[in-house]
Amino acid sequence: MSWIIREERAGDEAAIDALTRRSFTGHPYSDGDEQDVIARLRADGDLLLSLVAERNGELIGQATYSRAILSNGEQDWMVIGPIAVDPSCQGEGIGRALMEAGETALKAQGAKGVTALGDPQLYSRFGYLQHTAMTLDGELGEYLQVKSFGAQIPAATLTYAPAFG
Repeated sequence: MSWIIREERAGDEAAIDALTRRSFTGHPYSDGDEQDVIARLRADGDLLLSLVAERNGELIGQATYSRAILSNGEQDWMVIGPIAVDPSCQGEGIGRALMEAGETALKAQGAKGVTALGDPQLYSRFGYLQHTAMTLDGELGEYLQVKSFGAQIPAATLTYAPAFG
């Protein structure tokens, strides 16, 4: 492994923006505003954890975590996303390492689990389950996946932080 995982630091913002733009350009599930979501989460104080993968001083991966807002008021469920890996570095295990480091950090903070909105074939490899008691309204609801850290997945509707629009 020729890269390290660390928390975002002041001064990383521009590199994270550029990395995210590169990672999502032309992606079929992207509307091109992922970097803006990260910036709004940061500005709103809703960016709970931002991890980066760094190689030789260059950011080559990033994972964003924010709080899941549940209709039943239950706390300590998180959202992963956006998560980005530089296209030239994909397939090296960077995304997996970011997710594992994020889960370790979230568990230490008392999180009950993480939700993801994305490709079920991808996230199922990491233990995420589709069609759980937790739901998301709208056309993207079928892509909601949940990974519990041992807690029962609540019957609740998920809402994202305002930064997601």
